[in-house]
Amino acid sequence: MKNRFSRIIKPKSGHCVMLAIDHGYFGNIPGQLKCFDELHPLFEYADALMLTRGMLRNCVPAQVNVPIVLRVSAGASMLKELSNEEINVTIDDAIRLNVSAITCSIFIGGEYEKQSLMNLSKLVNWGQEYGIPTLAVTAVGREMVRDARYLGMASRMAAEMGATFIKTYYCENFEEVTTICPAPIVIAGGKKIEERDALQMAKNAIDKGAVGVDMGRNIFQSDSPIGMIQAVRAIVHENVSVDEAFEIYKNGPKGL
Repeated sequence: MKNRFSRIIKPKSGHCVMLAIDHGYFGNIPGQLKCFDELHPLFEYADALMLTRGMLRNCVPAQVNVPIVLRVSAGASMLKELSNEEINVTIDDAIRLNVSAITCSIFIGGEYEKQSLMNLSKLVNWGQEYGIPTLAVTAVGREMVRDARYLGMASRMAAEMGATFIKTYYCENFEEVTTICPAPIVIAGGKKIEERDALQMAKNAIDKGAVGVDMGRNIFQSDSPIGMIQAVRAIVHENVSVDEAFEIYKNGPKGL
């Protein structure tokens, strides 16, 4: 498990940049993510890819040597109650796919909160048996307030249940989230925002205790996706300023 985890959280910096491309599993397919194959140039800059088994099997060439964080939960589209999820991938298939971590969402306060927590428990048990880290994603329902009190509680619950690391949203007073959670935290990139704002969010999160970021739309929907992921890497791994990172983004190639 330590070996697999060190593929994601790089020992030299203690940080990671994950590329989130699992949006389609619940029907959220961003307009600029028309062809998954177009994202291949980004893979070499990612410390890990977060995606589903269908996209892994169909769209990631076997020779791509990037650690995989595999989403193994599903159940509802964005037209229904998203918290109504179950585990849809067996541990045998995850091992067959040679993944470095397995992940599911938990919906604290959601209609199917207990079910999502039991999903996480199943993954933690599998992980302990086979030496595979578990990432818990603190999904936020439509009615939930994304503040430090809520995200801190959700992250702490995931850690208490045995998750190896946690993915949650950045918020005001984010240090209250990282200090209450004993497991490493990566932040979700969330919806597309201006590039400088996304870089500032990444910088703030690292400064306040996050070990990394898991960005999707703020990278592949940028006018310079390669420049953007390089800029994010510079913040996460090299602790450069936002101004320096923004210059890296601006000097990056347009398009993919």
